Amino acid sequence: MRVLLLSAYEAVSHRYWAQSLMAELDDISWTLLSLPPRHFSWRIRGNPLNWWLKEHETLSHSYDVVLATSMVDIATLVGLFPHLGQAKKIVYFHENQFAYPESSDQIPQVEAKMVNLYAALAADTLVFNTAYNRDSFFEGARQFLKKMPENLPAAKPLERLRQQAKVLPVPIMPLAGTSQSNANPRRIIWNHRWEYDKNPDDFFAVLLTLSEQQVPFELAVLGQRFRDVPPIFAEAEERLAAQTICWGPQPEQAYQALLNGGGIVVSTTWHEFQGLAIMEAAQRGAIPLVPDRLCFPELYPSDYRFDGTQGGLYQRLHAWLSNPGSQPELLNTQQWQWPEWRSAYRTLLMNP
Repeated sequence: MRVLLLSAYEAVSHRYWAQSLMAELDDISWTLLSLPPRHFSWRIRGNPLNWWLKEHETLSHSYDVVLATSMVDIATLVGLFPHLGQAKKIVYFHENQFAYPESSDQIPQVEAKMVNLYAALAADTLVFNTAYNRDSFFEGARQFLKKMPENLPAAKPLERLRQQAKVLPVPIMPLAGTSQSNANPRRIIWNHRWEYDKNPDDFFAVLLTLSEQQVPFELAVLGQRFRDVPPIFAEAEERLAAQTICWGPQPEQAYQALLNGGGIVVSTTWHEFQGLAIMEAAQRGAIPLVPDRLCFPELYPSDYRFDGTQGGLYQRLHAWLSNPGSQPELLNTQQWQWPEWRSAYRTLLMNP
């Protein structure tokens, strides 16, 4: 089987999914085309033109399946290379543009939403990493189409697509074994992107309060850092220096060693469609603590969720840090790992 795998904005989670998919299903003949995760607006609207100019020969070949992420403008690509329309077209949604929080001073991402929508309409099969991603996409698309001047009757066609859509998470790779001889239940881990949508303000506000109250903890701030960083990071780095064991991105081996040290991995995010960083930390022995919103209720039992407020996070962390014995048991992450999903992915490609 010949599969053309297209990733128009290869963020870390997209690259992880593509590489592990090709490794797990290595009896398939894969051809991967990807674009770096920068210049978002140009990427999401210009990826067909980019590939038409640079990868014309590759795209001129025949394939049995075209598997594209939702940022690929597959409708335009099939227009430029009509023979690709004969392949089975699968669009995988790591995220959707309708569910991203937009600030009041941000220009609405109409173009990005349209690319998502046209990709969904052009596909033979739609796949989402969580039910939350699926449902927020179709609800967002329905509200978006209501704004069109013709008041198009979109509800029934969208519902038909939603009913036919599949939910397959990005699986995580099994671990050969972890060493937690130095596990610290009072270690708090932040391993997310350093951006506003991850809501670092609530996270650090609670830690600063706990620090002022002399509640014992140690802090590892990891994750991907960008040129523009929310100001709270600089303030927290200074005020939490006594509790900090690590601040900033780490080499892979050091990163894994910190996760193997156990503790509590926290999310306060305003948007999340699956959350591989939390899953990876939980797999290595950290107790996840996530807000009761977005994709988290379908992935984590109630013992690992707080109500999403600063007060709720403070109460849970204060209890867990003051009495580590009150923390819930390690979460079984086997249901997220590749052996549980390999057959489903093979079926998707063979019979989408």
